Amino acid sequence: MHRRSQRHAFTLIELLVVIVIIGMLAALVAPNIFRNVGAAKDATARSQIEMLGAALDAFRLDVGRYPTTTEGLTALWEKPSSLAESPQWRGPYTRKAIPLDPWQHAYIYTAPGTVNPNGYDLLSYGADGKAGGDGENADITSW
Repeated sequence: MHRRSQRHAFTLIELLVVIVIIGMLAALVAPNIFRNVGAAKDATARSQIEMLGAALDAFRLDVGRYPTTTEGLTALWEKPSSLAESPQWRGPYTRKAIPLDPWQHAYIYTAPGTVNPNGYDLLSYGADGKAGGDGENADITSW
């Protein structure tokens, strides 16, 4: 009486076939996923610029002016030393500290602005961190 042992494992060929199928699926799906990452970062930067613009407008309503370039966006989170004795600052004007843009660069803020001399310029230089560019490297501005 010989008992036949039943096989309960996968063969090497079966494992290789599964790995090849998974690799082919990943090659087809990955480009679609990564194409949307750039668009999501662009949308995030635009919404953060809008949020910071609203906070800058609230600062202006309280203080009577936009923060100077020297005070920067930090004036929305921490009271500037130039307003140390002023009761007009009612901040913080943002819920959290000023974020970096989605590409981990600081937002560029100037007041008065060169494009908007009666207000401010607020922008992100995009993925490359340099002025100009197109696609993911395009500047995202408040104007």
